[in-house]
Amino acid sequence: MNTSYLLKIALLLTVLTPAAVINAQSSSSTQSGASVETISTDFPFMSHYAEVFGQQMHYIDEGEGDPILFLHGNPTSSYLWRNIIPYVTEHGRAIAVDLIGMGKSAKPDIDYSFVEHVAYVEEFIRVMDLKNVTLVIHDWGSGIGFHYASRHEDNVKGIAFMEAIYEERPGMGALFDQFRAPDIGWELLVNQNLFIEQVLPGSVVRGLTEEEMTHYREPFLEPSSRKPVWKWPNELPLAGKPEGVVGMVKTYNTWLKESTLPKILFYAQPGALIGEAQREWFRLNVKNLELVDIGPGRHFVQEDNPHGIGRGLARWYREL
Repeated sequence: MNTSYLLKIALLLTVLTPAAVINAQSSSSTQSGASVETISTDFPFMSHYAEVFGQQMHYIDEGEGDPILFLHGNPTSSYLWRNIIPYVTEHGRAIAVDLIGMGKSAKPDIDYSFVEHVAYVEEFIRVMDLKNVTLVIHDWGSGIGFHYASRHEDNVKGIAFMEAIYEERPGMGALFDQFRAPDIGWELLVNQNLFIEQVLPGSVVRGLTEEEMTHYREPFLEPSSRKPVWKWPNELPLAGKPEGVVGMVKTYNTWLKESTLPKILFYAQPGALIGEAQREWFRLNVKNLELVDIGPGRHFVQEDNPHGIGRGLARWYREL
């Protein structure tokens, strides 16, 4: 890659991921107005697999009752939900699936477009015969979840979401412009694994431990496994592109404003996708919505305050 590009990226990353954040090795999180609580690095759940379109999708399955389906985004996996799931297993059946090509799921030779991810998740729900589903969604998992709910509202009990993709945006800044540039994006996201090594830890206020980073690195140890991580930034609905995704997001955005399904938004401060203006949009436009402030956080809020999310989710679910 051209040296001038590398210099530009280095400057961008100093803004996105301060050294104090990247190097932090704390294993606990401070809640707003609460004592410090330990954030476990363990993933003590049994693995299960479902065959979807001839491929194995990995999921964890804890508790009994109506399904509570957890959908992660880029570049994470079901590991993201490890500290939240225990809060709801006495109330329902918590299922956290790894999106195709991610986590411990199979990595077929597909495009990994938003449309393909939607198809795999919808087929997973059908194969698993999940009825009366409560969706717990984040990042691209929110896009998949909102799209599913807009088309299958009669099979959805409620939606809990955080740091969600809910509208077309004019842009995401210079770094994401680089990610979407054909050659530069491939170099950064596939060859250098920048989303795992820099963006992920830089989007967590407390920092991530080396053990946590090992879990997140594991599905993408080889460059050949990183196509999904590269594809997701190229699917973001920005400035009218890609047209297909923009159209799907606009459709479920309209549905969000009309649906009376119970919803809860967990937001952090300052947040990334959901800041003050976005919270106000949800407050003014979305029916039957509760908003919950979980304190300091950026994008991967499950790593900053899982206990606040878990308690709030359990309480809201009991009241459905």
